[in-house]
Amino acid sequence: MEEKKYLKWYNKIGYGSGDIAGNVVYAFLTSFMMPYLTDSVGLAAGVVGTLIAVSKLFDGFTDIFFGSMIDKTHSKMGKAKPWMLYGYIGCAITLVCCFTVPVSLGTTAKYAWFFISYTLLNGVFYTANNIAYSALTSLITKNSKERVQMGSYRFIFAFSTSLLIQAITVGFVDKCGGDAAAWRMVAIIYAIIGLVVNTMSALSVKELPEEELNEGEVKNDNEKYGMVQAFKLLVKNKYYMMICGTYILQQLYGAMIGAGIYYMTWVLKNKNLFGQFAWAVNIPLIIALIFTPTLVGKWKGMYKLNLRGYVLAVIGRALVVVAGYMGSVPLMMAFTALAALGQGPWQGDMNAVIASCSEYTYLTQGKRIDGTMYSCTSLGVKIGGGIGTAVVGWMLELSGYVGKNATQPQSALDMMQFMYLWLPLIFDVLIMFALSRMNVEDANKKLKAEKGIAADEVTDKSDMN
Repeated sequence: MEEKKYLKWYNKIGYGSGDIAGNVVYAFLTSFMMPYLTDSVGLAAGVVGTLIAVSKLFDGFTDIFFGSMIDKTHSKMGKAKPWMLYGYIGCAITLVCCFTVPVSLGTTAKYAWFFISYTLLNGVFYTANNIAYSALTSLITKNSKERVQMGSYRFIFAFSTSLLIQAITVGFVDKCGGDAAAWRMVAIIYAIIGLVVNTMSALSVKELPEEELNEGEVKNDNEKYGMVQAFKLLVKNKYYMMICGTYILQQLYGAMIGAGIYYMTWVLKNKNLFGQFAWAVNIPLIIALIFTPTLVGKWKGMYKLNLRGYVLAVIGRALVVVAGYMGSVPLMMAFTALAALGQGPWQGDMNAVIASCSEYTYLTQGKRIDGTMYSCTSLGVKIGGGIGTAVVGWMLELSGYVGKNATQPQSALDMMQFMYLWLPLIFDVLIMFALSRMNVEDANKKLKAEKGIAADEVTDKSDMN
């Protein structure tokens, strides 16, 4: 029996475009915040890294909180859309604040300004916006194929935006003067773009009525749960924990790739190569995303595709290490592209895997926690990206790096090489292992068989795949 279709092509594109707004924040922050703070503002990389790590202690709480709040929201716009819309207003303001540290302030005040702005951005506004945006995957369609397509569209826009941000920002800042004021101007422009696109994306889709999402189910007071119970439900789901771990590793990987700006500037002696490597990463990812829905259908599921993709990614990153020690930039780019091609399928079907993970909780615990389940996306982005950026700062500090110096010691150059060549390979190996254990689709099939539930019946009645 063919699944009911809920979305037109323009709904899928409209939804996917929302990740332009998300990556205006994320790509700009992870790739350029540390260089801005160390090289333009003159702050110590190690102290900045420590402040980011402290900020993450707050973030873990807010992810579960906002996920739970989305599940409890009942409005004319739906559960998630209000949080997506209004959360980004705060994102835009605090993004600008992160890149507007007043040069007239004392050193301690500069650190305080950054810490408050960064914590509000990541721990409050980005959390509310990103979890709501991700949760829409389960709230605007019950069709599994459409969910995979939504993920592919979403990450095509995400990686296209990352590519553009990474490729043009260095030159853009230089054209604006190359100083702290230039970073502020670029941040304002990016924030405005993100605000406009986020609003258009939210208005392009409509959440299904709750009675349709809960078709065939009897709702009662026992369905209600608090934040503590929601946390317990998440922890009991081993696949949720695997996805969280994988998401965190992905963001750690991305933080090291973002730290490539240091590697290009000081080791390869050409900071403009950072933009060229961005092409080598993002174009293959986009190509892989285009074909992901077809491959999921051909291989009858996401598990094999994701695992085989990351085997290719590990091979690619291993060859990047070899090419790096050979000193061949063209080979490094080619093998970087190979690794990115392998990473693409997981990026495209990740939201659909989370929907399957949410179904696993429903089948095992009898509770529906869509918004809370999608907290793993924000949790992974913030903890992984934040800790990754912090680790970059700590490693640079330990190596003797000083941003405003004309030359750097050999210890700093060696550390940059380790961060850009070896750490991404290590993270890819760990992700590959996690994906080898993440066959939630088969787990759900077995649970349905045990309960005597037909596959198409669950599709129609449970809103999960």
